Amino acid sequence: MIRIGLDVMGGDYAPDSVLKGALMAYSAWSDTFQLVLFGQSSVIQPFLKSHPEFAAHCDVVFTEQVIEMAASPVRALVEKPESSIVKGLEALHAGQIDGFASAGNTGAMLAGAVLKLGSIREDIRPCLMGCLPRPNGTDGIMLDVGAIADTKPETLRDLALLGQVYAQTVLGIEQPKIALLSIGEEPEKGNAVTVAGHKLLAEMGNIRFVGNVEGRDIFSQKADVVVTGGFTGNIVVKLSEKFFEIAQEYNCADLPFFKRLNYETYGGSPILGVNKPAVVGHGISSPLAIQNMIWLTYDIARTGLCERIHSALKHE
Repeated sequence: MIRIGLDVMGGDYAPDSVLKGALMAYSAWSDTFQLVLFGQSSVIQPFLKSHPEFAAHCDVVFTEQVIEMAASPVRALVEKPESSIVKGLEALHAGQIDGFASAGNTGAMLAGAVLKLGSIREDIRPCLMGCLPRPNGTDGIMLDVGAIADTKPETLRDLALLGQVYAQTVLGIEQPKIALLSIGEEPEKGNAVTVAGHKLLAEMGNIRFVGNVEGRDIFSQKADVVVTGGFTGNIVVKLSEKFFEIAQEYNCADLPFFKRLNYETYGGSPILGVNKPAVVGHGISSPLAIQNMIWLTYDIARTGLCERIHSALKHE
C-alpha cells in the first residue's frame, strides 16, 4: 500500500486543521493508502488516543522541532534537522514513504526537496504547479506559480517540458496544448524574457506549442499548460483566490466554475522537477484543503509522475 507522509506541524492553523484533515482523508480513503504523521508527540498522541480507529491505521514519526512559517528556509533546514519537514523529506528520500505533503513553510519545502530529494536533472530548477479551472469543467495547469521569481528564457523551456508530462500523466491529455503567458498573442509582444522564451518554445519539436496567451485566456481552452515565471504565476494564483472570495460575498460561490477557484478543491501545489513526490499546501489550509492535499500527493505517487518526468527529460 502507498504510504503518504504528512507534516502535522505545517500551516497557519496547524496542528488542529492538519489532524482534522488527516482524519477526513482516513474516513474517505482508508483502504487506498496509509498515512504517516510527522510532528510533536505532545500534539499527536492526544489526538490518536481520542481516535483509536484512526490510530490503528496510521504510523507516526515524532519530531520535536518545528520550522515556523516565517523562518528563513535554508537556515531553518540547517538549524532544525529534527523538524517535521526535514524528517519527512528524509523519510521520502529513504523510501520509507512514497510521498510527502506539508502546508508549512513553502521556502523550506522547496529548498528541502532539492537538498534531500535532488533535482531530476541538474540544469532544471524545480517549480510549483497550480491548477486552472475552466468553464467546461476541465482543468488546465500553470507553472511556475512561485518557486522561480527571476525567470530566464531557458527556464520557460524547462517549465513547458515539466508541464507537458504532468498534463499527460495526471490530467490524461495525450497532446497538451502549451502556451506562454504574455501581454499579446504576437511573438514579439512581451518583455525580453518572454520574447526569447517564445523563440525557444517555438523551436521545440517535442511539444505542442500554440504561442502566446493573454491574461484573459488563462481559464479558456486555448491552452492546457500555461507557462510563466514564478513572480507572475503567483500573482495570478492569488488573484484567482480573491475571485472566489468575491463570489462568496455575492452568493455565487456555489456556481461550478467559481467553486473550483476555491484553493481547498486542489489542496496544494506539487513540486515538479525533484526525484520524489512532494506537495506544498496553502498556509491557510482548512481541513478540507489538507484532505485534498493528501489525495493529490497520493495521486502523484500512484501515477509515477516523477519517474515519467525523469524519463521524458532524459531524452532531451
